[in-house]
Amino acid sequence: MIDQPGVAGSQAVKGGSIISLASDYLSMTKPPIIILLVITALGAMFLAAGGPPPLVLVILVCVGGSLGAGGANALNHYLEQDIDSLMSRTRQRPVPGKRIPPRAALAFGVLLNGLAFALLALWVNVLAASLTMAATLFYVLVYTSWLKRNTPHNIVIGGAAGSIPPLVGWAAVTGSLSLPALYLFTIIFFWTPPHFWALALLIEKDYAQARIPMLPVVAGRPTTVANIFLYSVVLIPLTLVFALISTVGWIYLGSAAALGTIFLLFAWQLKRNDSRPRARKLYLYSLLYLALLFVAMIADTTIGL
Repeated sequence: MIDQPGVAGSQAVKGGSIISLASDYLSMTKPPIIILLVITALGAMFLAAGGPPPLVLVILVCVGGSLGAGGANALNHYLEQDIDSLMSRTRQRPVPGKRIPPRAALAFGVLLNGLAFALLALWVNVLAASLTMAATLFYVLVYTSWLKRNTPHNIVIGGAAGSIPPLVGWAAVTGSLSLPALYLFTIIFFWTPPHFWALALLIEKDYAQARIPMLPVVAGRPTTVANIFLYSVVLIPLTLVFALISTVGWIYLGSAAALGTIFLLFAWQLKRNDSRPRARKLYLYSLLYLALLFVAMIADTTIGL
């Protein structure tokens, strides 16, 4: 038998290109962000159910929420292709890198959101589906298309979109919204500015290059770190007071106190010295902080003390 290296090589390249294309589509959904959002929705579900909710419901919310968040992120890639091409951190993303056509990114985002709404509306409830769609619309139309490009307060207001997943989780279990769900929304709302401003300190030059009026670009680093500390000072007591109005117990309260103390320490250190290493430390810890805070809720409602 005569070998045909040309054919084999062509097949290998084709297989590799399919994998690369699939990887690019997946990257547009921003999986790490999806994971964090799903964790916050799960925390609300366990809290609303007073323990483990039905497994089928958990799966439906995780899948529907992931589709909605992934679709919103894909639409973000489409809408921000111009500024992404100007920033070193983002210019190699699939759309500005010309590996995925803009219209394909747009269609992908719309498709994922349509699937998310249909799944949640048919098998969970219309309120959960509507809240998921509201999060996408707010993120895409209010934050991405308007606030981000026009005001240094973009992330303060725009953070509402990322605060909605706990509402979705609560609505999925109860079919309604109540004070604990709104409180969870508020916790994430106040967590968002310190988290994103710490990131903005790391990529300040990119934002300036793209003419995005993030707080460090417009007001400077001292003002930014002062605001980070101020929001942190408000955030931590909020997480502790939550134990007084809900069914969480000592596992949550102890975790919130320990996690919050570290958060405040990092924010204070950054306020004293706004260096990149300290900004990176706070940014990375803020991700871990939010995830562990909601995991503590799950543990508290499951184990109970």
